[in-house]
Amino acid sequence: MATSTPKLTILEQREIEARIVGPLIHAVRAELGEVRTLALVRSVISSLARESGAELARQLGAATLEAFAQGLSRWSEGDALEIDLLEQSAERLSFNVTRCRYAEMYRALGLAELGSSLSCQRDWALIEGFNPGLTLARTQTIMEGASYCDFRFRSRSAAADDAAGAAAAKRHDGQDGTV
Repeated sequence: MATSTPKLTILEQREIEARIVGPLIHAVRAELGEVRTLALVRSVISSLARESGAELARQLGAATLEAFAQGLSRWSEGDALEIDLLEQSAERLSFNVTRCRYAEMYRALGLAELGSSLSCQRDWALIEGFNPGLTLARTQTIMEGASYCDFRFRSRSAAADDAAGAAAAKRHDGQDGTV
């Protein structure tokens, strides 16, 4: 008789990981110093996130922004994230996270200083592994003290269009030093 193993939410998985790697990271930091330790942690976490992104694309059967948006529910399971969706199209996905239980969990565990390295910085590598033709811009996170996290995913063509439009607007406003 086959028994099914209960599926952990990503928040539960991150808590288990944090309880193990937090003390390990603190011990390594005592030996190698802050800079070398965080560089090592970020490198490992980024590699794992890239692999997770590729696996997510395989699981979803597509590597589009639309598919990625559908996969967001996995990170929100267990009310882990409260998301305010701002824009969703084939070229753009923009939302703000207004509550992050991941940040709350790292703080509760006394690992607030590691939360960004263990969770937030995964996002760029994850989207790279999911589809290298997509980009992420984020200027703030709850983990770092902001009131919300601003996620702005774009296809590379939309990102280039956005940059060209901003440059044109700047020229039009005379902000580029020309008259």
